[in-house]
Amino acid sequence: MLSYQHAYHAGNFADVHKHLVLYAVVDHLLRKASPITFHDTHAGRGVYPLDAPETQRLGEYRHGVLPLWQARDRLVDEPLLASWLGAIARVQPDACRLERYPGSPWWLGQRLRKNDRLQLFELHPGEHEHLTLQRLPANVRRLHADGLTGLLAGLPAATPRLCVLIDPSYERKAEYSEVAETLLAAMRKVRHAVVLVWYPLLPAARHRELLEHLRDGGLRKIWRSELTLHEPGEERGMYGSGMLVVNPPWGVDERLAAAMARVVPLLGATSRYTADWWVEE
Repeated sequence: MLSYQHAYHAGNFADVHKHLVLYAVVDHLLRKASPITFHDTHAGRGVYPLDAPETQRLGEYRHGVLPLWQARDRLVDEPLLASWLGAIARVQPDACRLERYPGSPWWLGQRLRKNDRLQLFELHPGEHEHLTLQRLPANVRRLHADGLTGLLAGLPAATPRLCVLIDPSYERKAEYSEVAETLLAAMRKVRHAVVLVWYPLLPAARHRELLEHLRDGGLRKIWRSELTLHEPGEERGMYGSGMLVVNPPWGVDERLAAAMARVVPLLGATSRYTADWWVEE
């Protein structure tokens, strides 16, 4: 099944959470000079025009990135948020107007150094076609392929360091276990890798299968971050966003806590942010 297209959800609260965590982790990794190979297993289109019919249909960005954008002048004193919003401004045709939202290929590609590498996997033919139209640095490879299989096939990386973003749609129930099995296999090959895994918080709570599989698989040093809009209820739909970071850089948790303390009030009175160690070192 390849029906999911992220354009319907671009810039929503889960994107804010996911990409702020990604931005903070990459920022820490780039403080060292040694080259990094980045893998994005479910790349999507790269950049999303917010006036596209798909995005306008649900308008989820209005309750995600838009409140932060509108408050950006009041957030200049929060270093991580100010830097993140400044990056978003650079992708706009007019830096004063929010017209586009960047996906993970842009967040990773725009900060690549000469000796870094980025592999973008996208299996959906339509999404991959959109991705090929994006202007990205020469050290980026776009592959029309399954990202989980491609990740394992590309290990070990040619560079001293590896950073992976695993961000599927979870439109199939089996993806939770597939992600866990892939992550466990990847970490057996490259124990020092920094891996980020996004997962949705839904009333059915299937994300617990992913979390418990990783814990029972013996993996250590897993940090968990969750942003919720409200408590889970009977209604369908995503009520929160989760991120796991394996081998998180030192100090990234404190930077994100400070940033999220400013984000949460902008998303509504019932929003909450929590972070802890799912599995300690």
